[in-house]
Amino acid sequence: MIIRRAATLSLLALAVLGCASSRPLPRTEFEDIPLPKGLTYQPELSTVIESPTVKAVRLVYRGRLEPESLAEAMRSTLEANGWRHVSSTKSGKKGAIQVYEKPGTATQVHVYERWWYTYVEVDTTRMTSTSQ
Repeated sequence: MIIRRAATLSLLALAVLGCASSRPLPRTEFEDIPLPKGLTYQPELSTVIESPTVKAVRLVYRGRLEPESLAEAMRSTLEANGWRHVSSTKSGKKGAIQVYEKPGTATQVHVYERWWYTYVEVDTTRMTSTSQ
Protein backbone atom coordinates (compact mmCIF):
# COMPACT_ATOMS: atom_id res chain seq x y z
CA MET A 1 0.00 0.00 0.00
CA ILE A 2 2.80 2.43 0.90
CA ILE A 3 4.68 1.51 -2.28
CA ARG A 4 1.57 2.11 -4.38
CA ARG A 5 1.06 5.57 -2.81
CA ALA A 6 4.71 6.48 -3.33
CA ALA A 7 4.54 5.37 -6.97
CA THR A 8 1.32 7.33 -7.53
CA LEU A 9 2.78 10.48 -5.92
CA SER A 10 5.96 10.11 -7.99
CA LEU A 11 3.99 9.83 -11.23
CA LEU A 12 1.86 12.83 -10.26
CA ALA A 13 4.97 14.89 -9.45
CA LEU A 14 6.55 13.95 -12.80
CA ALA A 15 3.40 14.94 -14.65
CA VAL A 16 3.22 18.31 -12.89
CA LEU A 17 6.92 19.01 -13.44
CA GLY A 18 6.65 17.98 -17.08
CA CYS A 19 3.81 20.42 -17.67
CA ALA A 20 5.64 23.24 -15.92
CA SER A 21 8.83 22.83 -17.95
CA SER A 22 7.07 22.78 -21.32
CA ARG A 23 5.33 26.12 -20.74
CA PRO A 24 5.96 28.34 -23.79
CA LEU A 25 7.43 31.81 -23.44
CA PRO A 26 4.97 34.57 -24.31
CA ARG A 27 6.19 35.99 -27.64
CA THR A 28 3.88 38.97 -27.96
CA GLU A 29 6.70 41.49 -28.43
CA PHE A 30 8.41 39.31 -31.02
CA GLU A 31 5.54 38.16 -33.23
CA ASP A 32 7.27 39.81 -36.20
CA ILE A 33 9.88 37.03 -36.01
CA PRO A 34 8.01 34.09 -37.56
CA LEU A 35 9.15 30.52 -36.99
CA PRO A 36 8.52 27.56 -39.28
CA LYS A 37 6.27 24.80 -37.98
CA GLY A 38 8.01 21.79 -36.49
CA LEU A 39 10.13 23.68 -33.97
CA THR A 40 9.72 23.31 -30.21
CA TYR A 41 10.63 26.08 -27.76
CA GLN A 42 13.49 25.18 -25.37
CA PRO A 43 12.92 27.26 -22.20
CA GLU A 44 15.97 25.87 -20.37
CA LEU A 45 18.26 27.20 -23.12
CA SER A 46 16.47 30.55 -23.57
CA THR A 47 17.06 33.86 -21.80
CA VAL A 48 15.09 37.09 -21.43
CA ILE A 49 16.67 40.31 -20.15
CA GLU A 50 14.57 43.43 -19.60
CA SER A 51 15.43 46.98 -18.62
CA PRO A 52 13.32 50.13 -18.78
CA THR A 53 14.58 50.91 -22.30
CA VAL A 54 15.69 47.58 -23.82
CA LYS A 55 14.41 44.04 -24.06
CA ALA A 56 16.91 41.38 -25.14
CA VAL A 57 16.02 37.74 -25.70
CA ARG A 58 17.71 34.57 -26.72
CA LEU A 59 14.97 32.19 -27.82
CA VAL A 60 16.07 28.64 -28.61
CA TYR A 61 14.00 26.16 -30.59
CA ARG A 62 14.71 22.69 -31.91
CA GLY A 63 13.19 20.31 -34.40
CA ARG A 64 14.00 17.63 -36.90
CA LEU A 65 14.33 19.84 -39.94
CA GLU A 66 17.03 20.07 -42.56
CA PRO A 67 19.37 22.95 -41.55
CA GLU A 68 19.89 24.46 -45.01
CA SER A 69 16.19 24.60 -45.87
CA LEU A 70 15.41 25.90 -42.38
CA ALA A 71 17.92 28.74 -42.81
CA GLU A 72 16.37 29.61 -46.19
CA ALA A 73 12.87 29.53 -44.69
CA MET A 74 13.93 31.82 -41.85
CA ARG A 75 15.39 34.34 -44.31
CA SER A 76 12.31 34.30 -46.53
CA THR A 77 9.84 34.76 -43.69
CA LEU A 78 11.88 37.45 -41.92
CA GLU A 79 12.26 39.49 -45.10
CA ALA A 80 8.53 39.07 -45.79
CA ASN A 81 7.90 40.55 -42.32
CA GLY A 82 9.89 43.70 -43.02
CA TRP A 83 13.31 42.67 -41.71
CA ARG A 84 16.31 43.98 -43.65
CA HIS A 85 18.95 41.31 -44.23
CA VAL A 86 22.37 42.64 -43.15
CA SER A 87 24.64 39.61 -43.52
CA SER A 88 24.89 35.82 -43.63
CA THR A 89 27.67 33.42 -42.76
CA LYS A 90 27.82 29.66 -43.38
CA SER A 91 30.31 27.35 -41.76
CA GLY A 92 30.11 23.54 -41.82
CA LYS A 93 29.73 22.47 -38.17
CA LYS A 94 28.85 25.94 -36.91
CA GLY A 95 25.84 26.21 -39.22
CA ALA A 96 24.40 29.42 -40.63
CA ILE A 97 24.28 32.81 -38.94
CA GLN A 98 22.02 35.54 -40.34
CA VAL A 99 21.75 39.14 -39.14
CA TYR A 100 18.69 41.37 -39.67
CA GLU A 101 17.53 44.78 -38.56
CA LYS A 102 14.46 46.96 -38.25
CA PRO A 103 14.28 50.43 -36.73
CA GLY A 104 15.11 50.03 -33.02
CA THR A 105 15.62 46.27 -33.33
CA ALA A 106 18.45 43.92 -34.27
CA THR A 107 18.15 40.14 -34.70
CA GLN A 108 20.64 37.35 -35.22
CA VAL A 109 19.45 33.90 -36.28
CA HIS A 110 21.76 30.93 -35.77
CA VAL A 111 20.75 27.61 -37.36
CA TYR A 112 22.87 24.57 -36.51
CA GLU A 113 22.66 20.81 -36.15
CA ARG A 114 23.45 18.77 -33.03
CA TRP A 115 22.91 15.06 -32.52
CA TRP A 116 19.29 14.33 -33.49
CA TYR A 117 18.00 17.88 -33.76
CA THR A 118 18.42 21.10 -35.67
CA TYR A 119 18.49 24.16 -33.42
CA VAL A 120 17.47 27.74 -34.12
CA GLU A 121 18.69 30.48 -31.78
CA VAL A 122 17.04 33.86 -32.23
CA ASP A 123 18.94 36.65 -30.44
CA THR A 124 16.99 39.91 -30.52
CA THR A 125 17.51 43.31 -28.93
CA ARG A 126 14.62 45.74 -29.07
CA MET A 127 14.39 49.30 -27.81
CA THR A 128 11.27 49.79 -25.72
CA SER A 129 9.52 53.02 -24.89
CA THR A 130 10.89 54.84 -21.88
CA SER A 131 8.43 55.42 -19.08
CA GLN A 132 8.61 58.86 -17.51
